[in-house]
Amino acid sequence: MAIEVKVPLLPESISDATVSTWYKKAGDRVARDENIVDLETDKVMLEVPSPADGIIKEILKPTGSTVQAQEVIAVIEAVAAGTQPSSAPAEKPVQSKAAAASATPQNTTTSTTLSPSARRAVAEKNVDVSGVVGTGKGGRITKENVMGAASSAPMSKTTTSIGMPTGARPEKRVPMTRIRTRIAERLLEVTQNTAMLTTFNEINMAPVMEARSHYREKFEKKYNVRLGFMSFFVSACVEALKRSPTVNASLDGNDVVYHGYYDIGVAVSTDRGLVVPVLRDADKMSMAEIEANIAEAAEKARSGKLSLEEMQGGTFTITNGGVFGSLMATPIINAPQCAILGMHKIQERAVVENGQIVIRPMMYVALSYDHRLIDGKESVTFLVTIKELLEDPTRLLLEI
Repeated sequence: MAIEVKVPLLPESISDATVSTWYKKAGDRVARDENIVDLETDKVMLEVPSPADGIIKEILKPTGSTVQAQEVIAVIEAVAAGTQPSSAPAEKPVQSKAAAASATPQNTTTSTTLSPSARRAVAEKNVDVSGVVGTGKGGRITKENVMGAASSAPMSKTTTSIGMPTGARPEKRVPMTRIRTRIAERLLEVTQNTAMLTTFNEINMAPVMEARSHYREKFEKKYNVRLGFMSFFVSACVEALKRSPTVNASLDGNDVVYHGYYDIGVAVSTDRGLVVPVLRDADKMSMAEIEANIAEAAEKARSGKLSLEEMQGGTFTITNGGVFGSLMATPIINAPQCAILGMHKIQERAVVENGQIVIRPMMYVALSYDHRLIDGKESVTFLVTIKELLEDPTRLLLEI
């Protein structure tokens, strides 16, 4: 019996998707609920599972095709698990292990041993996973395992690390991904339609680093989550937003929408581009809850599991270019929000304290804001509040 594989219902505001990666080809056996293809939208990646056990009879939409919701993209001939369809060729004689190994092409492995993000990494990096040892649950091969294998594999003499032929003046033309296209559109829209300015300040991170170092072990033991810098910054931003409500507002035409809640977006870098999962009601979260939610959102983002709902509705955004070594940069507002905080690299510098030159771990911070709504005084005051709270973290607990 032939069973159609259809595009799932797409999230609201998304009209179509692009076929990103097929993990099976015509003639391959599939198991029920096994992911067989990834669909890329301009916001999220969707996995399409097999509706039944069987053999892929035909792939109707190859990689790169644009598809609509409920459109048929493949046909599966359903068969009972462990049986062979009548139209399939007879099984080949069993080979010896050595012969089977020598005949196995690169990049072939059962999909059940690979996480979804690992499968995408295999396709992108062209990694032979036959010798990769999985460190995930039950021996599952993770994306980190694949990336490690890719970095240790010798590079081909005829291609570069991005698959480009070498030569005197090599070039490679590829279409932008859906999410990269959408990011480009949004960034261009923000720069053209807002009066964006940026104000800077610097923070002595020694107090936060000392508190983190002193309590890290106890914190992680009690809450089973890593104590990072982001929970300090989220907490400080929430308190600063309470004192400067306009920074937490947004513009809707000629109306100013003041939000009585604090949904903080935290930018996460992925292979597909920058995404911003949102911490709902961050003002009601403990630091442990903030760290746990950020860790979970980051893992979802990098494995393509973030839903559209998890990226909508933020009132303020934090982005951290410092993890990549950025010393100073101007972040772009995440519309329709009116402000964004940029964190940067912590670097020891000579500063003057009480008339003495001392060495302190300093971080430049940047606040980009829409000057149509936020005045310079309010933006500077907001950033100074962040500085004061982080240079004396006790004030976060006392809310002073």
